[in-house]
Amino acid sequence: MQIQIGLIFLVLAGPAIAQDQIAADNWPQWRGPNADGVAHDATPVLEWSATKNVKWKTPIPGTGSATPIIWGDRIFVATAEPTSEAAPNPAAKQEYQIPPPPKNLHRFALLCIDRKTGKVVWDKTAIKAAPHEGHHKTHTFAAASPVTNGTHVFVSFGSRGIFAFDFEGNKVWERDLGDMQTRRGWGEGASPALHNDTLVVNWDHEGSSFIVALDTKTGDEKWKVERNEPTSWATPLIVGDGKNVQVVISATNQITSYDIANGDVLWTCDGLSINCVPSPVTQDGVVFCMSNYRQSAAIAIPLKSRGDVRANKQIVWQHEGGTPYCPSPLLYEGRLYFTASNRAIMTVLDAKTGQRTCDPFRMTSIRSLYGSPVAAGGHIFLTGREGKTVVMTAGSKPEIIGTNDLGEPVDASPVIIGSELFIRGRSHLYAIGKN
Repeated sequence: MQIQIGLIFLVLAGPAIAQDQIAADNWPQWRGPNADGVAHDATPVLEWSATKNVKWKTPIPGTGSATPIIWGDRIFVATAEPTSEAAPNPAAKQEYQIPPPPKNLHRFALLCIDRKTGKVVWDKTAIKAAPHEGHHKTHTFAAASPVTNGTHVFVSFGSRGIFAFDFEGNKVWERDLGDMQTRRGWGEGASPALHNDTLVVNWDHEGSSFIVALDTKTGDEKWKVERNEPTSWATPLIVGDGKNVQVVISATNQITSYDIANGDVLWTCDGLSINCVPSPVTQDGVVFCMSNYRQSAAIAIPLKSRGDVRANKQIVWQHEGGTPYCPSPLLYEGRLYFTASNRAIMTVLDAKTGQRTCDPFRMTSIRSLYGSPVAAGGHIFLTGREGKTVVMTAGSKPEIIGTNDLGEPVDASPVIIGSELFIRGRSHLYAIGKN
């Protein structure tokens, strides 16, 4: 989750990290190389269990629902581990909070794991602190996925700070952006997004919300823009071509696109629900934004838009019904695949027209999902909270070909590299491939 939890008349290139930094064997950010859940040129195994085709299984201390990222032979995982040390000044439960804040210190850490062996290369504490809020009973204190440019790893622990590490585990810089006051104390989860030397952090909460761009070398602020938004958990989508790069953020009051160079607002569009969690995806100059909390909506918007998209009648299409709450949509081979709220009911839309390509269908072997679907080699993988992964063929009318059970609860999304899948369970990280 990311509960957990980014031009005029140009066809924009893929999103996120500069394309010359991305190789086929990397998964450098939340949702993969192009932030759409797709691993190109990968052919992962289709069958596994808690013992079959598990190459290694590594215990992860603490808890977290942050999806791992991979660069080369290194896997990076964020976690939060409670300690036995009492907080010097434990936070008092606020009126808006359902869960109380913990009274003991937590160790907020980044782990580096060898991709081939599963051995922990290093385990570095970013900060030891007491959270000022609790979190939803199904959430964690480490829900934001790290992001890397191949030399440094950037990880957000939200109110506990934003941190940069080099690949040897040395802390390069840290920034404290203040304390969030999340809706009902449910917790934090939006992952940072990266483009060249700019790290973008979305800070929507019940207090003074903002978006901020940080220099990747120093952590210094490049620009900051106030936002009139309540709590959201959507990770920014960065998309662009050369100098024409924009940051798209889904939120309650409006979807907003910012110029990454200076934070200027390029366009806005209303129509999503409260509690925005799914991250946008993009294809052929169109961005697709979704949400579903008491209102279901999917909106397709041209990235060349300017001003008020709805008032200017620039929307490509809009769809209601069956959109996701926590999981983000998958955009694969011209189709959008997404689940209804957190339930295991799949809808498939043609990305150009917004029309359903088949009737919504239920995946009976899983009940609910927080993680997002991923795709590779003509197949789609969806991992439910019980630890079961449904595998289906991609296409206008997908067919389920199997279900694989790890026997451990999972809230993070799968990661695909080459012939392997990596799945973070509640207590372990699994490497899945042919033994």
